Amino acid sequence: MRQSLLAAEAGKNGKRPPGRPRSERARQAILGSTLKILEKDGFSDFKIEEVAARAGVGKATVYRWWPNKGALIADAFAGNTTRKLRFPDTGSVYSDMSRQMQQLVKIFRSRTGRIVAAILAAGQTDEDLIAAFRDRFLWPRRREAYETLRRGILRGELPKNSDLNLILDSLYGPIYMRFLIRHDSLTPEFVDSLCALVLRGVTPRTKNSNRQASPDSLA
Repeated sequence: MRQSLLAAEAGKNGKRPPGRPRSERARQAILGSTLKILEKDGFSDFKIEEVAARAGVGKATVYRWWPNKGALIADAFAGNTTRKLRFPDTGSVYSDMSRQMQQLVKIFRSRTGRIVAAILAAGQTDEDLIAAFRDRFLWPRRREAYETLRRGILRGELPKNSDLNLILDSLYGPIYMRFLIRHDSLTPEFVDSLCALVLRGVTPRTKNSNRQASPDSLA
């Protein structure tokens, strides 16, 4: 595969053909190989040498971009899921949050979910791994979520003094708990009920009623 990768980079006249540079193709090959190995063998048997061999690059090339396997694994997972986990802007904080949460649950229930579980489990004793997961996956999604909630505040759907961290922990904590503990199912109905419960709890009361807003009024 390494030879085919090099051959693809050179045209008949010895010049690189148009398209992504060689380094970017190699980088994507490394990330793709990382995901395939994790899905097949899990984290415990994961080796940089195997990634390099499968991607058709040298081990030094892998370490040029990633200081350790934790950073590589976190980047591979984040790159594979970021587009799917974008927060929409529908004009409703309830719809924006619930749709993104539904996508997260789909990923957790797919084969990719095995990678997340392996990262979180191994991260309890591997500080580099859990730090990479936070920095490269969790915090970028968290910052997007902050913006989504702030839009809800500007529209008057949430109080101005809302604790954004508490809201997000309340929304996503139960998802991670069901995903890891498996005491109950991760279903679309669960996500809808969870989102409605949390956001209803922080929705401002109307002037003409002491009754808190329903999920329909947030949608």
